[in-house]
Amino acid sequence: MKKARIIAWSLVLWAGSLAISVQAVSQDGGTQGKKEPRFASLKASKVNLRKGPGLKYPIAWVFRRAGLPVKIVREFDAWREITDAEGTTGWVLRTLISKRRTAQVLPWSLKPGQLRAQEPLNEWPGQGGRAVALVEAGVIADVHTCDGTWCNVSVNDFRGYISQTKLWGVAKGEILE
Repeated sequence: MKKARIIAWSLVLWAGSLAISVQAVSQDGGTQGKKEPRFASLKASKVNLRKGPGLKYPIAWVFRRAGLPVKIVREFDAWREITDAEGTTGWVLRTLISKRRTAQVLPWSLKPGQLRAQEPLNEWPGQGGRAVALVEAGVIADVHTCDGTWCNVSVNDFRGYISQTKLWGVAKGEILE
């Protein structure tokens, strides 16, 4: 009976220390335990994409575009498995990923040797809005808010609304406030 109490007390202490550890990670800005998949962006202009979650795994690709939107599909310790708009998948350190929301405009329409499609950036949400700029396919926009149909974004000095269906980096119907 005494041995069973000691084991039970040890489990209580262990569970309590685990709860403290998880709380410390979340207060430190870590993303452990958040819902996947979710969108984020790359912090650096050079990010090594690895074939597995660790430095011992070979580099499969090198991203060279800070702010590029990525989808986090899985977590393992300090590593995040990500996918980009083209479907390239691999592992990066979580310190190279930003919570800053960005989106790529019409990345699926980029075809070698063809003119880039353009999408209007409207003064207000809806089809009748006046275009404040035309944004080329492949351009990265900072996402400020989304109502599930339209997103308020900025590209350089231009700010306006673009249909959420024209963006990669925001889930279908996702609301961002």
